[in-house]
Amino acid sequence: MAVIVLIILVGVAYVNVDNWMPTNPATQVASFMPNGFTGVMTAVSGVFFAYIGFDALSVLSEETKDPQKNLPRGMIISLVLCTVIYIILTLVLTGMVDYRKFEGVGDPLAFIFEKSNANLPWMELTVSFVAIIAITTVLLVFQMGQPRIWYAMSRDGLMPKKFMTIHPKYNTPSYATIVTGIVVGVPILFTDKSFILDFTSIGTIFAFVLVCGGVLLLPAKEKLPGRFHMPYYNSKIIFPILFLGGLTFFYFWQPSFFQNLMDWSDPVEGEFRISMFFYIILNLGLCILAFIKNLSLIPLMGLSSCLYLLTGMTHDNWFWFGIWFGIGLVIYFSYGYRNSQIHKEMNGDLN
Repeated sequence: MAVIVLIILVGVAYVNVDNWMPTNPATQVASFMPNGFTGVMTAVSGVFFAYIGFDALSVLSEETKDPQKNLPRGMIISLVLCTVIYIILTLVLTGMVDYRKFEGVGDPLAFIFEKSNANLPWMELTVSFVAIIAITTVLLVFQMGQPRIWYAMSRDGLMPKKFMTIHPKYNTPSYATIVTGIVVGVPILFTDKSFILDFTSIGTIFAFVLVCGGVLLLPAKEKLPGRFHMPYYNSKIIFPILFLGGLTFFYFWQPSFFQNLMDWSDPVEGEFRISMFFYIILNLGLCILAFIKNLSLIPLMGLSSCLYLLTGMTHDNWFWFGIWFGIGLVIYFSYGYRNSQIHKEMNGDLN
């Protein structure tokens, strides 16, 4: 965090505001969003990886003092801080160097001091060194969160009991931690960086889709124990107006997109059109459900937003995600379903 703040403070003096208005090669028009709003949202789907971590706090609920109070507060504060810092850092990066020069760059933070006119070699060395150390923080997030998820699944009977093994000294899920390290570490040796980022992003976004959908299934007026309660706003009228109004605005803004929406043969836009077609269909269904079921607005907006982020994923992302999802289903139906605590309770076999 200290290095990021240092980069912002040093780099802001070398920002060239003209870099924030690059020219689109196709239209020769200077714009803050040269590839349009679609280009921005496509990039968001990929860089979503950067925000992974705030949700890992919920995994530590059993090891947190007063989790009903501290977890919601910690998740919201960390998400707001990360968002603000990332936006400021991105403005500095793209202000110092034209965004098109970042293509294929592995270390953009050191790259800006190399390619800009800052002439600060000490910053380049400092950032490169700290970046290597900072990578371990990402690994710690996975190594701390995923083993506890498997531990909880094992306790519920969805995973083998071996994943409940607790280290006698450190009181941590040791077996699950070792398996997590192997599952995460070995594939990295045979894949590239882009694949890991995209694959992680699509999995996380899909998990958020399930979370938002699960919240929608909770009774709107049921008072659950706890200090944090999500505000309820009836989406019966608001959500259909927002979605259909946005769809209408986009139609008049980009009529050619809707005219070619069913043309899936285009090698460049075909994948995005397919995704947008299903996104529109799903949201029309959500509009109907919102009107009939009086669904809560906040999780419904979250569900719609996450579904839109999924439209930026390529067919390769969906292919590998489908394989991984299929492996999960095989484990569930071959082991988890029969051994789950809920299944045993329904069949009267609590032993």
